[in-house]
Amino acid sequence: MKTKIITNIQTDMKPFLDKNQLKKLENTLKQNLEHFDVIKKDKILTSIESKKNQDLVLNFLSAKQVEGCSQRTVTYYRATIIKMLDKIKKKIEHITTDDLRTYLANYKKETNSSKITIDNIRRVLSSFFSWLEDEDYIVKNPVRRIHKIKTRKTVKEVLTDENFEILRDTCTNIRDLAMVELLNSTGIRVGELVNLNIDDVFFNERECIVLGKGDSERTVYFDAKTKIHLMNYLETRKDKNPALFVSFKKPYNRLGINGVERRIRELGKQANIKRVHPHKFRRTMATNAIDKGMPIEQVQKLLGHVQIDTTMHYAMVNQNNVKNSHRKYLS
Repeated sequence: MKTKIITNIQTDMKPFLDKNQLKKLENTLKQNLEHFDVIKKDKILTSIESKKNQDLVLNFLSAKQVEGCSQRTVTYYRATIIKMLDKIKKKIEHITTDDLRTYLANYKKETNSSKITIDNIRRVLSSFFSWLEDEDYIVKNPVRRIHKIKTRKTVKEVLTDENFEILRDTCTNIRDLAMVELLNSTGIRVGELVNLNIDDVFFNERECIVLGKGDSERTVYFDAKTKIHLMNYLETRKDKNPALFVSFKKPYNRLGINGVERRIRELGKQANIKRVHPHKFRRTMATNAIDKGMPIEQVQKLLGHVQIDTTMHYAMVNQNNVKNSHRKYLS
């Protein structure tokens, strides 16, 4: 870059200087610029913008961690925001509503993503820019005028009693059986399951203490079958790991979320049951509880939901019950 600048200056001064003077100018410029790095102005600006954007993203993610968001959620937030910034290529304070609308439209077209995925991205960006506005980094949240994307409401499947019995029979080891029973009986999240320690389980009371979202503790309850399977599983353990569920091989590490999800999917395939995953047990428990008359507020407490609307989203009322109630009260 320095050589190019010196050559350009020489070319510009050539009409006014003789050969000796041009040579003297070249030597003087080289001596004076020797200890300096020369960078093109637009590259400096891009670097500064990138650094400032990066700092704001890191500050936002730190705030989310302090609020109690899981590492998985924080990682998703980071990936979503970085993708947007890489495409729009602007300083954050200069990003407009039109920029974001165009980004979302192009993302949907390029990736063929569902409306639900696009709305999830919108929600993350809304959270990010709302935080920037609250912290006075920007004047106005540009996502505010981008409304929630309307999606078709579908009734999500739950496990039937028959499905669950088949899954039980598919379990070839006591650990998997205990894990499936605990998920089904308590409706806990997979992240809560893998964080459970043996000391968190109180067999006499048939309950355990789980650490939910936002680091909030709550008590959940399990049935007699689950108690027996858990105790049988723990009797087979030869390790000293405090975790409730561990791997089969040394050094018997605590099972992680990915490990549990993978194992549950494998059990579903072996049982020839479609779309079996840990969260399906949670939805099934909530639906069964409401169908059998448990007050929605108590289901909310069991699931650890802050908003009751979230509980209603999980609990899909059995259509047969609706049919029977119609015949009872309206026919």
